Amino acid sequence: MATIFADITRWVQNYFSNMSNAELYSTLIIVGAAVLFIIAERIWPYTKGQKVLREGFFDDLALYTIAQSYILGILIFTYIINFIDTSTGLSRLQLFKDVPIWIQLIFFLVTHDLYIYWMHRWQHKNKYLWRIHEAHHSPKKVDWLSGSRSHALEILINQTIEFLPIVLLGSPPEVIAYKGVISAVWGMYIHSNINVRTGKLQKIINGPEMHRWHHSTGKGRNRNFATKLAIWDWIFGTAFLPNTKPDEYGLKTDFPKHYFRQTLFAFRTFKKSKGALQTETEN
Repeated sequence: MATIFADITRWVQNYFSNMSNAELYSTLIIVGAAVLFIIAERIWPYTKGQKVLREGFFDDLALYTIAQSYILGILIFTYIINFIDTSTGLSRLQLFKDVPIWIQLIFFLVTHDLYIYWMHRWQHKNKYLWRIHEAHHSPKKVDWLSGSRSHALEILINQTIEFLPIVLLGSPPEVIAYKGVISAVWGMYIHSNINVRTGKLQKIINGPEMHRWHHSTGKGRNRNFATKLAIWDWIFGTAFLPNTKPDEYGLKTDFPKHYFRQTLFAFRTFKKSKGALQTETEN
C-alpha cells in the first residue's frame, strides 16, 4: 500500500511540475469552481433533496472527468492537432500573433459556441450522432458534475474542432488554457442544481434555468441547445423557458450503468423493426 501511495504521489508531482503557469492556474480555478458549485447546490438547490453522491457520481468524476479527459487530451493535442498542424504548417504563419488575447478569447468563444449549437441540434436529429450523445442525457440527477458525462467520440470531435483553430491561427498556449477553463466552468454552471433566476440576461447568456430543461424527459429535451450563449436558441427558435420546473431527467429508454458499458453501448446495432430507426429523442 505504501508503494502504491508513493507511486501516486510521484505521478501527481511530475504532472504538476510539467504544467505551465496558465495550465496550473486553470486547474486550480476548475477545482475551486467545483467546490463552490457543490456548496451553492446545498444552499440554493433547484431540486431540493438531491444528493451530492448520487448514482453515477464516481464514474462521472473518476472516469469521465479525470481519466477520459486526460487520455483524450493527449490524443487530441499530441496526435490529431499536431498531425494536422505539421501537415499544413498554418501555425507558422502566426495569423493571430498581434491580436490581443482577450479579443482572441471572445472570437473563439463565440465561433465555437455557434458551432456547438448547430452540432448539438444535429446530434438530436441524426441517429448515429445521437448514439454518441445519449450518454450525456443519461443522468437522472443533473448537477455540476453530470455534464462531464459525454462519450469519448463526442469529446474527440468537439474538442478537436474547438482547439484546432486556436493552434492553426498561431494563438499562444494561454488561449487554449483560458478557453478550456471557461468551457469547463461554464459546463458545470449550466448543469448545476442551483436555483438561478437571471431575468432578461437569460436571453443572451445560458444558465441552468434553461439548460436543465434540455435534460428533462419532457418537451424541453429537444430545445435549448446552446451552451454559453442562449441567444442562439432565441434567434433560431429553439428556446424553451416555462415558469414551471421539469418533473424528471434522463432518457426515456434504458441505459447501462458504469463507464465502460456506457461507452460500448453507443456501438450497439440498430433494430430493423418498424419505426425502430427513430432516434430516442424523437419518441
